[in-house]
Amino acid sequence: MSSPLPTSPPRVPEAIHRRRWAILGTLVLALLVVVLDSSILNVAMKTISTPAPVGLGASQSDLEWAINAYTLVFAGLLFTSGLLGDRFGRKKTLLVGMVVFGVASLFCSMATSPAELIGFRALMGLGGAFVMPATLAIIMNVFERHEQPRAIGIWAGAVGLAIAIGPITGGLLIEHFWWGSVFLVNVPIVVVAVVAMAVLVPDSKDPNPGKLDPVGVLLSIVGLVALIYGIIKGGDKASFTDPAAVVPVLIGLGALAVFVLYERRIAHPALNVTWFRNKVFATSVAVIGLVFFALMGVSFFGVFYTQGVRGYSALAAGALMLPLAVAQMLFAPRARLVVDRLGVRATCAGGMLLIALSFLGYLLLGTTTPIWVLEVIGFVMGAGMAHVMPPVTVSIMGSLPREKAGSGSAINNTFRQVGGSLGVAVLGAVLSTVYRNGMTDHLQQLPPAARQAAGESLEATLDVVGTLGPRGQVLVQPAFDSFIHAMHTVATLSAVVTLVGALLAWFCLPSKVAAPAAGGPAPAEETRAPQSAEA
Repeated sequence: MSSPLPTSPPRVPEAIHRRRWAILGTLVLALLVVVLDSSILNVAMKTISTPAPVGLGASQSDLEWAINAYTLVFAGLLFTSGLLGDRFGRKKTLLVGMVVFGVASLFCSMATSPAELIGFRALMGLGGAFVMPATLAIIMNVFERHEQPRAIGIWAGAVGLAIAIGPITGGLLIEHFWWGSVFLVNVPIVVVAVVAMAVLVPDSKDPNPGKLDPVGVLLSIVGLVALIYGIIKGGDKASFTDPAAVVPVLIGLGALAVFVLYERRIAHPALNVTWFRNKVFATSVAVIGLVFFALMGVSFFGVFYTQGVRGYSALAAGALMLPLAVAQMLFAPRARLVVDRLGVRATCAGGMLLIALSFLGYLLLGTTTPIWVLEVIGFVMGAGMAHVMPPVTVSIMGSLPREKAGSGSAINNTFRQVGGSLGVAVLGAVLSTVYRNGMTDHLQQLPPAARQAAGESLEATLDVVGTLGPRGQVLVQPAFDSFIHAMHTVATLSAVVTLVGALLAWFCLPSKVAAPAAGGPAPAEETRAPQSAEA
């Protein structure tokens, strides 16, 4: 791959710059294995819940905690891991994260009880939290400014690819091997990636990190973990007024508020809160949060539609996501060309409008709609994401000094994680409530003891129907109709949220590209102390 020659003096040592694309390949490999895991596990849930020796006999609560343990540790430590990378070296944190992730994956594959699986999943979250911010931070330090949009586009495309191929990979493994294979598959990939990183990836860090801020770090961990936990509980209970959800959310928000106030007062803060006074930076992280709020909520009901309503297998349902991945891989690396022509504002707002249009496309879906309609919707959504994620990521990273790349990457990933968790919880609660309301009258014919369980979700209704035999079939079509109505409601809300993001992007992002092109004005950080990097 070749890039246009810069007219400004190079900032990356030539020995590192020559192998930049090989370095990017190893970082994408790391990214793939971490993101892949989050989508591959869903396919194995049913098998894991099966009694031994086929599965672990995990309860619904066990399965939820197998997911939530990873999410809580991952989200809670993203910011901290970015800080540690800036201070001690991003290559070091990346390698530590990959080793921990690989070892935890091996342990998960060998788990003999749900409790062991939950504990090892938390350990995987620890490893993943150290990998994600490091990959983007290293990209910012091995590519010149004019090359970063293209590299970030490839990075963003890899995320979309991993999300799409996760269910397919999981389905193939479950069909041919035991449930632990969905974790064991990570190990050889991690081994290859770690060897390549040790050889190719240079180390880099902030040459002037300042004093440690243990109080700020602790407040950020407590705040993020409590907030995400409360959001998860609110989604589980389909109610955000339940004390189990309200109390953790209030604790989390309180801890984060104290964190911001504390960081404003100390001389060497873990997070420079004045970054958020930069309109481009603040808008970009807000847009990322809104996009993932809407996207994760829709992905939540997409599985139930394809498998529950349309009757596709887990493997086939995963394959239906391929158009979304293909669109991201096609357009994300080329989004920089659109930005060069139209600017960040128009590109991001246009991408958000495409995503909103795809959400509205879900209103066309029913119980017998040709499946190609869903494929077109997925492709449009992927194209929209490809023109939002790379430009806003470049805007975030380009707004900060290069020596703070780890912190910038961590903020980017933290807002994405919080937005996604909120989307699953809030839109999932809306889906559950609308579905339950639609089924209330139809469930009156069931015994009182079965009504509440049957009304929880489409899957729960179909499970009850299966126990009733032929007389339960009368509930199938009403269940499908209620779910379709709930899906349409959630899709409409997602479209509204995305339109808000489009307006935010249009009015608050710059019309010019966020990262200066070669020959443009020198970035502010170029006047600072040179970035340390080992060839």
